[in-house]
Amino acid sequence: MIANAPKLLDRDLSILSFNERVLSLAQRQDYPLLERLKFLCIVASNLDEFFEVRMEAQLNAMQRNLKKGVVSIHSFNAVTEKAHAIINRQYAIFNHELMPALKQSGVDIIAGYERSELQKKWVARYFEDNVKPLLLPIALDRSHPFPLVASKALHFIVELASEKPDSPQRINIIRVPRVLPRVIQLPNNGNTKQQFVTLTSIIAAHLPDLFGQQIILSYSQFRVTRHSDLALDEDDISDLPKALRQELAQRPFGEAVRLEVSQSCVTHLSDFLLTEFNLTPASLYPVQGPVNLGRLIQLTGLAHGVDATGAELAFSPFKPVWPKQLKNDESFFTQLKRGDILIHRPYESFDAVIKFLHEAVHDPKVLAIHQTIYRTGSDTRMLNLLQEAVRRGKEVLVVVEIKARFDEETNINWAESLEAIGAQIVYGMVGLKTHAKMLSVMRQEGKRIKRYAHVSTGNYNANTAKLYTDICMMTSNLTLTREIEYVFRHLTSQIALPRMQQLLVAPFNLQATMLRQIAAAKRACVLGGKAKIVAKMNSLTDNVLVKALISAAQQGVTIDLVIRGACILPIDVPGVEGRIRIRSIVGRFLEHSRIFYFEIDGLNSKSSKRMWLSSADWMSRNMMRRVEIAWPILDAQMQARVMQECLLPYLEDTEDAWVLAEDRQYKQLFAESTFGKKLSTQKTHIQTYTAQ
Repeated sequence: MIANAPKLLDRDLSILSFNERVLSLAQRQDYPLLERLKFLCIVASNLDEFFEVRMEAQLNAMQRNLKKGVVSIHSFNAVTEKAHAIINRQYAIFNHELMPALKQSGVDIIAGYERSELQKKWVARYFEDNVKPLLLPIALDRSHPFPLVASKALHFIVELASEKPDSPQRINIIRVPRVLPRVIQLPNNGNTKQQFVTLTSIIAAHLPDLFGQQIILSYSQFRVTRHSDLALDEDDISDLPKALRQELAQRPFGEAVRLEVSQSCVTHLSDFLLTEFNLTPASLYPVQGPVNLGRLIQLTGLAHGVDATGAELAFSPFKPVWPKQLKNDESFFTQLKRGDILIHRPYESFDAVIKFLHEAVHDPKVLAIHQTIYRTGSDTRMLNLLQEAVRRGKEVLVVVEIKARFDEETNINWAESLEAIGAQIVYGMVGLKTHAKMLSVMRQEGKRIKRYAHVSTGNYNANTAKLYTDICMMTSNLTLTREIEYVFRHLTSQIALPRMQQLLVAPFNLQATMLRQIAAAKRACVLGGKAKIVAKMNSLTDNVLVKALISAAQQGVTIDLVIRGACILPIDVPGVEGRIRIRSIVGRFLEHSRIFYFEIDGLNSKSSKRMWLSSADWMSRNMMRRVEIAWPILDAQMQARVMQECLLPYLEDTEDAWVLAEDRQYKQLFAESTFGKKLSTQKTHIQTYTAQ
């Protein structure tokens, strides 16, 4: 039992806290301005997803509490208060820091009142030729009820004066077409500045053109966010892809959870919208600037990377290097027979994975290729190679997780295109998402089939491979590759997994093994020995593992956790006394690798050092509702490399690190590291790999 069992931190508040840390990147003076704007836009997109996925549960909890008469809506109020604070801060940074700084650097978004006569004429022509034909105001009356507004679709609400003295004012709704760019560059006309206008400012300036002689009393942009998590009863579905496509068609029209309006929106119009969407005032978010800052990320792609003085406005492009363990001119199969190969992305190139698959596809000795797909991105090289493998007569099996949130349609399209030419497609298992990242290759070598495999902490996604830190491994290890085949067989036939020697698999033995390791560390300390745990992951929200960590720390285990996002473990627990240290690394790249390290030195036993890499975070969903894998790093030299590159430097990081304090708030580190200077692990890695 845990002494003084603590109240764990609120998961939703922890997710919002992570977005506060990302928002801080928009204020970093050492980051180029366009990159700072990009992080501001990323926070906007993250908040969209938070509202789409998490806020319905908060609203339902509040409603249940109110109906039962329970005076406990603290969670909803706290989450809403923090969300409002983040959004207010977001727009303050946009209006008072980024826009003035960009303008000074020659990148300027020109508001309607700032435009010269020449610019006004250009904007008027642009509106007439490109925008007006796509705008259709809907006048609300008995024949035209309030339209069905899709989630996150931008609209204008316009109030017109009544035509007769005793008639009420008339309200019109205008949908802003998503096919139009939200940021448009103005002709420079010899001007050295980069000048832009937003689509909403163009529409606002020309609203009278849509209503002729009618008088506009007031107007506002608005956008509603709806609950968008799909709810499928897989036990009652005979055709999952078909059912999912039908569900996707309804996704934009779920329960409303948030309403954004312009700060200038008059009260009676915002009240009218709240009523239409069945929302309370707490769900209203007036914003001082463009509704949906996320779409302003288009500006970062339009503006030049340097200003008129030559100062950089964006990061210098980082080109990943070829993995240092790999020889570019030698067969992967030959090299893997000599030992495992580790690839540290994004510093080492994802192209090595593509090349491995390419060799497997074109090697006549390769008989079969099995792969899991979770998130693929827009790069089609891997899809094309798998299709080519089918055409070459190889057995191709792809386990496609079509329930990957917000990637469902892309994954269905992948699956159907492969299935159409003869690949075997499996849609995972009922009730479980397949989140494991595995690629298995079977090659005829003499009289036997030799297995090769690739496993990864991150997705087979060439786009995110440039932005996310992940670790992947290629191997021909007999035991590990055989056990990967067992997992594929389990996914296709649901045949029970045999007892595994190396591979850990959720929902079967991954959590249990982690708990045993934590318990072994705790037992060693109880008996007078020493033990430490170092783990890196995206999120820590599994109650069972959290409580086990606290109990171990109370017995003397030292625990260092590098957790980028949500974390519900409080460190102000009696008996812990600073033995648990939690830090979040938020920098240029998204920290995404999962590493679990246990070092146990018992008094009467040999010292043990064990390390696993994994596709799984320590979340309940990963442990119990997904198929995940964790594989051991058995080679001492490779284990040392992971420690030196992917764990220990983050414990010394002072530039990108935030530390969870005893007041349950994250504090940004500004103190100098033990090396006598500020340290960014990501910057160090970029410099190290670039110099190779």
